[in-house]
Amino acid sequence: MSVNVTSSSPLRVGVVGAGFFGRLHARKYAALPGVELIGIADPESAAAGDAAAQAGCAAYGNHRDMIGLVDAVSIASPASTHAAVALDFLRAGVHVLVEKPLAVSLADADQMIAEAARAGLVLQTGHQERYVFAASGLLSRGKAPLSIECHRAGPFTGRGTDVSVVLDLMTHDLDLVHQLAPSPVASVKAVAHHIPGSWSDEVKAILRLEDGCRVSLFASRMAEARRRFMRVTYDDGLVEIDFINRTVENSTPDAIAPAFFPSTDGTPGIADDPLGYAIARFADSARTGRSPLVKPEDARRALDTALSILEAARSPAMRPRALMAAD
Repeated sequence: MSVNVTSSSPLRVGVVGAGFFGRLHARKYAALPGVELIGIADPESAAAGDAAAQAGCAAYGNHRDMIGLVDAVSIASPASTHAAVALDFLRAGVHVLVEKPLAVSLADADQMIAEAARAGLVLQTGHQERYVFAASGLLSRGKAPLSIECHRAGPFTGRGTDVSVVLDLMTHDLDLVHQLAPSPVASVKAVAHHIPGSWSDEVKAILRLEDGCRVSLFASRMAEARRRFMRVTYDDGLVEIDFINRTVENSTPDAIAPAFFPSTDGTPGIADDPLGYAIARFADSARTGRSPLVKPEDARRALDTALSILEAARSPAMRPRALMAAD
């Protein structure tokens, strides 16, 4: 049964994971009006203590210690732990925002979705770029694209290496692709590369959708420089988005709302802080019961396609045991 959050009481939230993204989540919650950040949990006690001190909240060595203290939680722990941690909170009646990917297997994703539905809880996934695309109007054009090209690359940081770059980075683009072109996937081709001592750090994939749309995807965490763009070709024009330089070229007859552009009046917009916007929407859904924009079924679909790409590339979803043993 879901927690009872009244409009007059603060929404009590926790964060699981004291790494880079966990600390980002904690800062966003700490700045939200009507939200009380209760604590940060991480099995690494030093990391939990440091993150909690920075955020001004309590530190916990076990995420279960926050059950009974929080109404909602963000899960920013390693992807391999997402399902187990999320299920602990969902079964305790706590709303869950889980960083992408939703899970590392469809069976785990299905269990999470079923538990959230049974308990009437919000289960949201961190595909925060969806909010920018929705605000731009691109998702409501009403036209199926002829082709989509996605490119997401950056230098190696060491983050997210418990899973393939497909689940770490490409999953963002897969979510957007399925919203822009909802036709089912008909075929998948893919190839994977890695840097010495690592694995699955760069993947190229070609999807063919049942309506004929061709989707080209490239994700790399071993590139020399950051590069991030998307090209969407329609029968009436082209939309090209440069996410690094925040520019949009649009030759279609439909105007693109300024969601992708820097704000001109000094007021932060969605693209200035998509994570903060997504977290604010999660807090609103947890308080009001409104359905989140990014539904768990959407995250499952992105996961399904990601796993199909990994299968086509003959690359495992999780870090191989031999490499884990060598760490």
